[in-house]
Parts: sequence; structure tokens; C-alpha cells
Amino acid sequence: MRIRAWIMGACFLFALGASTVPAQATLIDRGIFDDGLGGTMHLIYDNDLDITWLEDANFGAGSPFDDGTSNTDGRMTWQNAVNWARSLTVGGFTDWRLPTTTQPDPSCNNQTGTVPPQDYGFGCTGSEMGHLSNVEGITAAAPGVFDNVPDRLSWSSTAFARNPSFAWTFDFHSGTQDASTGIAAFAWAVHDGDVAPAAVPEPGTLLLIDSGLVGLIAWRYRKRVNA
Repeated sequence: MRIRAWIMGACFLFALGASTVPAQATLIDRGIFDDGLGGTMHLIYDNDLDITWLEDANFGAGSPFDDGTSNTDGRMTWQNAVNWARSLTVGGFTDWRLPTTTQPDPSCNNQTGTVPPQDYGFGCTGSEMGHLSNVEGITAAAPGVFDNVPDRLSWSSTAFARNPSFAWTFDFHSGTQDASTGIAAFAWAVHDGDVAPAAVPEPGTLLLIDSGLVGLIAWRYRKRVNA
């Protein structure tokens, strides 16, 4: 009778432990993938926004799209940056893009009040780059799991609604969001969704694991009692 009660208590503790497993960190390194250029690349999943970032924030440096102040620094005109992201095949995955900038964004410290609203400045978290910097804490000085995070402007894929010749940018040095035109800025590619989801045991597998552990504990308890 005591053994049965003890086993039931162990089952309860296992179930309680399974239900209180901590959530994964927001930025998850999914491992090393073929970068499509003869090298390798880590892919970093953001489970807040359900997007995957290239580990290298300046992967476009030296590409045929690099048409900024030099052809090796990674800065590009906006259309070239858009085209560069679309051209990528990393880890066998296509459909890469530049990050988006959602408007309106009430988190920004500057609210234009125009129609349509176009919000800019410090503290912006509605855009994908703003979230990465102002929520996840990724900056040029504190790149975290990333490499080559630029200390100047990076393009988003979003045109400025009031003037489509402008596009939204984010500065990973100052943490500001703004609209820019006629310049060359850096390009950082993202992919929708989790391109390499972690393996998660099926519920039946978890039950078998728990049952096996409880059985082992019960066996050791009986052995100790009968010794």
C-alpha cells in the first residue's frame, strides 16, 4: 500500500515537472546551414515574431548587389537591398526578405499624427528591427548571437507611405527608426516562420519516458525494502 501511494506521488511530481518546464529563450540558434555560397551560416529564430534571421547581419557585403560607397562594405541602394534578399538561398530555403516596418507604431517617441500615420524615432518596437533592438537588446555594440551588426542604417522592406521614393530604415547604433532616400544602407535578411523547428517529443513519448522513470524508481524502492 505504501509503495502504491509512493508511486502515485512520483507520477504527480513528474506531471507537475512537465507542466512547469521553462519556455524557450526568445532568440534560438537553430544550428549551422549551407549559406548557398560555399560556406556555412547559423540561423537564429525569434519566437516572439515567428521569423528567422541570418546570423550574419551584413551577409550582402561583396555581393553583386553591393553598390554603396564601395563594392565590399555591404551598403546598398534600397532596391538593390530588396533584390539581394530575394536572391538568397540559405539552408536550402528561398523567400528571404528584408525586415518589415509596421505603421502606425505607437511605441515610437515621435507620432506624426498624419494620414496615414508615420511614426519614428526612439523606442520603436512595432518593426521587426525595432523589436530586435529595443526588445531583444541587439545593437552594434551588443550583437549577442549575431555577427557584423551594422552601426549605421539598415533597410527595411517597407516604403514610406507618404513618399514611396523613401523607405524605412533602422539604426542599430542609436536605436532609432526613420525614413531615408538617396543613400546606401546595410541589408539584413529574414525569413517568415521557423525554418528549422526543434524536435519536440510526442505526448505519447513523454508518457513512456515518465512511466519508465516511475517504474525504475519503484523497482529500486522494492529492492531497498527487501534488502
